[in-house]
Amino acid sequence: MPIVKRDGIDFYYEEEGDKGAPTVIFSNSLGANLRMWDRQVEALKSQFHIIRYDQRGHGRTTVPTNPFNFDDLSSDVIHLMNALEVSQANFVGLSMGGMTALGLGILHGSRFKSLTASNCVATFSDQARQVWKDRVTTVVSGGLAPILDATMERWFTKDFIDNNQAEVDGIRNMVSATEISGYIACCGALERLNYLSDLSSINVPTLLIGGRYDVGTPPVEMRKMKTLISGSRYEELSTAHVSNIEAYQDYNQLLLAFFDSVNT
Repeated sequence: MPIVKRDGIDFYYEEEGDKGAPTVIFSNSLGANLRMWDRQVEALKSQFHIIRYDQRGHGRTTVPTNPFNFDDLSSDVIHLMNALEVSQANFVGLSMGGMTALGLGILHGSRFKSLTASNCVATFSDQARQVWKDRVTTVVSGGLAPILDATMERWFTKDFIDNNQAEVDGIRNMVSATEISGYIACCGALERLNYLSDLSSINVPTLLIGGRYDVGTPPVEMRKMKTLISGSRYEELSTAHVSNIEAYQDYNQLLLAFFDSVNT
């Protein structure tokens, strides 16, 4: 099993494609693992060197003992790149992975040809921070089962759920299999997220992808980020939160066109 170690954490990753081609790194959302990017990898692996990894406490990456924040999640990516001898990459993240992309742009911009930050925000209101605290309370007392229905309803539109029940069931099982302590620890990082005032320092080509029906990271917040990140682009898909799965063909086309513009 391919593992990179850092500070007592075993990071699981997978590589595909030609190592001589431009590198694309994919980063998962809260409650998911690297399998969420299957359709993107299938579409891109003939043209790119693909690395995808499981974030802390997710998938087959172990759970750290101490609290952490998004600066740490961003540094994890740099450690992975160094271990795999990747000098520069295109980074793609969604939700928690998208917030990781923002941290990379702020803290480690020189290591990236481009950033794609999907369905994410740069900070949360006090009300939203309380939602994270309440969710942790629920998960501590009852595990992930009590939040699974609401998670699927946030992640996907009703039409997608009704017409893709087998796929949604598989994703539900992926969330259910997440290590509870890893989920809780990442909720803490999300509650403490505060990159809004630093967005103007990002000078890496940045693509922001939002979902028209995303209530967790609403389009209005993503459009605000576009005004703060110089030269960034904003594209909106007819999806809820997990746009790379619900509208994977449109999402893939956006990535390919963006990569073509920054890797030539």
